[in-house]
Amino acid sequence: MPLFSLDGLAPTVSPTAWIAPTATLVGDVRVEDEASVWYGAVLRADFGPIIVRRGANVQDGSVLHGDGDPACDVGEGATIGHLCVVHSARIGTEALIGNGATVLDGAVIGSRALVAAGATVPPGMVIPDGMLAAGVPARVVGELTSGAKAWVETNPATYRALARRHAAGVRPVG
Repeated sequence: MPLFSLDGLAPTVSPTAWIAPTATLVGDVRVEDEASVWYGAVLRADFGPIIVRRGANVQDGSVLHGDGDPACDVGEGATIGHLCVVHSARIGTEALIGNGATVLDGAVIGSRALVAAGATVPPGMVIPDGMLAAGVPARVVGELTSGAKAWVETNPATYRALARRHAAGVRPVG
């Protein structure tokens, strides 16, 4: 896995976390227990820290950037979907950021909230706990439906199990 120090700050990865061999972590990146960072993801902490909390997952092709205050903080059990951009924002416990969404500077996504696929959360926006935000720019559209709740509730365990599967079984070919 490509890990790079910058200005004397190097990524720290828990031994129980899984980092895909093609993910890139630069600078003050901290990946806690049972978290996962997937193929092609880039976490670049050159202006401020990036913290991926216990059991969180940052999926394929996503880009996280730490740009000072606040830190880029992915909460415990949270999901950053495929091809997302998270720029110096705080993602709450077990929140889910849908595929292709963008969450910008200073935004705060509440616990077990869901940002719909393709949404853009503007700088400084706060999405309360358990709410759904959608659109460009994102707006809070209401509480999670039962289908959306199911995604939020099952995704953390699903990705912890999937990370264990990849850690045990992925091998280069050729």
